[in-house]
Amino acid sequence: MAISTGGSSETPMSDINTTPLVDVMLVLLIIFIITVPVVVQNVKLKLPEVRFDPTQTKPENVSLSIVKDDAGQCAVYWGMTRMGHKELLDKATAKMKADIERLKAAGPIDPDKIPEVHIRGDVDVPYKCIGAAIYTMQSSGFIKVGFISQPPPKDGSAAS
Repeated sequence: MAISTGGSSETPMSDINTTPLVDVMLVLLIIFIITVPVVVQNVKLKLPEVRFDPTQTKPENVSLSIVKDDAGQCAVYWGMTRMGHKELLDKATAKMKADIERLKAAGPIDPDKIPEVHIRGDVDVPYKCIGAAIYTMQSSGFIKVGFISQPPPKDGSAAS
């Protein structure tokens, strides 16, 4: 048997043997085909479309601001007045009762005329602070609770 060296001269063959490379690539391809469906598992859902609705400010709406105080505790402000949990619940319940009585006197209650709660939460506030304020306001009878945020710049760049 003879071995071909690529030509009649004594120079060695300079072609790369690609057979081992193709074998390795096929094995890797099969591994990825098998493992990718196992790794990528998710729950089917439809995420909401992001859009910015301008806020309709009405005098009867409640504006809450939530920040962290110097001690790291939640601080809830109704307008410019700081409120504790019990004070917030009492004031919100009294306001809702007064608004319902005012709306009843004008005739059938229109759900669009019921006051809303607008929450401005500082970026450093833990969610439990905002969640507690939402729970308190809903417990007092407020149905609509909205978040006030700052929209991104028009050019799409991040604010510094």
